Amino acid sequence: MAGRALLSSLRPYPLLAPRSSPLPLLLRRRCSSSSSAAPRVSSLPLGADPEGAKEPSKAPPFVLTTPLYYVNAPPHMGSAYTTIAADAIARFQRLLGKKVIFITGTDEHGEKIAAAAEASGNSPSEHCNTISHSYRLLWADLDIKYDKFIRTTSSRHEAVVKEFYSRVLNNGDIYRADYEGLYCINCEEYKDEKELLENKCCPMHLKPCVLRKEDNFFFALSKYQKKLEDLLLSNPDFVKPSFRLNEVQSWINGGLRDFSISRSSVDWGIPVPNDNKQTIYVWFDALLGYISALLENEESPSLQQAVNSGWPASLHLIGKDILRFHAVYWPAMLMSAGLTLPKMVFGHGFLTKDGMKMGKSLGNTLEPKDLVHRFGADAVRYFFLREVEFGNDGDYSEDRFINIVNAHLANTVGNLLNRTLGLLKKNCQSTLPFDSMAAAEGNPFKDTVEKLVEKARCHYENLSLSAACESVLEIGNAGNLYIDEHAPWSGFKQGGTSSEMAAKDLVIILEAMRIIAIALSPITPSLCWRIFSQLGFSEDQLGALTWSDTDWGRLRAGHIMPDPKPVFARIETEKEGGNDSNLKVVKNKKKVSRSEGLVEA
Repeated sequence: MAGRALLSSLRPYPLLAPRSSPLPLLLRRRCSSSSSAAPRVSSLPLGADPEGAKEPSKAPPFVLTTPLYYVNAPPHMGSAYTTIAADAIARFQRLLGKKVIFITGTDEHGEKIAAAAEASGNSPSEHCNTISHSYRLLWADLDIKYDKFIRTTSSRHEAVVKEFYSRVLNNGDIYRADYEGLYCINCEEYKDEKELLENKCCPMHLKPCVLRKEDNFFFALSKYQKKLEDLLLSNPDFVKPSFRLNEVQSWINGGLRDFSISRSSVDWGIPVPNDNKQTIYVWFDALLGYISALLENEESPSLQQAVNSGWPASLHLIGKDILRFHAVYWPAMLMSAGLTLPKMVFGHGFLTKDGMKMGKSLGNTLEPKDLVHRFGADAVRYFFLREVEFGNDGDYSEDRFINIVNAHLANTVGNLLNRTLGLLKKNCQSTLPFDSMAAAEGNPFKDTVEKLVEKARCHYENLSLSAACESVLEIGNAGNLYIDEHAPWSGFKQGGTSSEMAAKDLVIILEAMRIIAIALSPITPSLCWRIFSQLGFSEDQLGALTWSDTDWGRLRAGHIMPDPKPVFARIETEKEGGNDSNLKVVKNKKKVSRSEGLVEA
């Protein structure tokens, strides 16, 4: 009752109306290695223009790509992982106010595609349509917000590839020769015999390579040996993480050999401009999808039009198995064509399951479609981005998945919001009695949140996605500890000054939850929307947010919040008949103390 009396004496200050367009980008703060450096604090209401903000429209776009996924088979967890990570990076860059062009798509030419189509009783075109569509469906299920989806069978892409090929040819870097060597059909690549295992098996696919002789066109890769060496010496950030750079330097220092860029034995591909009896090598074709994707729907597409639409790429995000193509072949091709190189190639690791390599023969594949349908996109996105240190290999186990998701999302984040809103409803009629800036005046908790938000921003910018998750989760842990120690429920019972302090405590926690919703939104966008909705904001307001809205002080006295509802359903196991364990998602049934710290990774 004391809380209600306190509320009635306060003058309400409602939030500003939602903006119709995103906020301009604030001047970026430099990441500091010292946790004592607090970020600038803003007292602006949500959606207000920060003074001195700069218009980012003239800045070059942030162009981010996943690999163009090969459509010999439906998407697997490895391709889903790359795309989830790319989506998180793209969402963060949008929060910074940048124009982002997030490119993904499918690579649809080559020998393996023709073979897969024949095995399924379909034409190559029908097969590609089916598998490419399955990628789009999965990306929708995983909340992937891409800007461009390129298919290498599109006529626009073919026009760019042919023009690029002709440009490289005119530069004197394509010649014709006979070649005989060991060929891996799965890699669609000739192999150096020194790289092979026993029985001439490919180390990646563990299948024997076949001896093949062809009359092909070759790209003069060896001509760019010195230029590639100089590139990596002058720009060590071109390949990340640093240990991947060491791999690439080792390949280049070992001596580069020219490679075949056409196939006379493969019909399913783009015809070579100067010899229609051959098709362009699938990798020489597919890499150009990163440029052709930038085209709009021009009637007469050209390479220069594509380049003018956003090239160069800011970041190529790939699996480590295709690092050689992206960090050696691709920059040499671009040099030959006189085009600007991408700014960075980041090669991440592989996923395993229960400590073992995944494979159909082992019967331990991890299907992303099944995972997201069982547990939801937020759970899948959070687990893989939080538990796998980006760049390294990572492992999935169902027990760990459930434990992490429940501890972090259901308990640390979801329960903190739910019980705080419950106290607000009971004691303050679900209405904020103070501005969040006034409530936190002189309170060290505000400083803690500001430092953790700044850490999260730096981690996002450095592509340390797991560390970014951890920094945001630490806000939740700090909030749970704060509310347990201050026990606002007792303050409301005591009345008077204690009741006023209790009301301030609730506002402080809800402001922290608002900040969590923004800072974690690149990782779990749907969950963060539910948090934001529970805080009484609209979808339009959420869409207008930028990272500057993580500044403390955006909640206003008089703001009314909805009745509390759980924002994340806990995953529980139940025994049926005393035998197998079955999983189901249930809503939180009781409040639990959340003063415990992070679950160890």
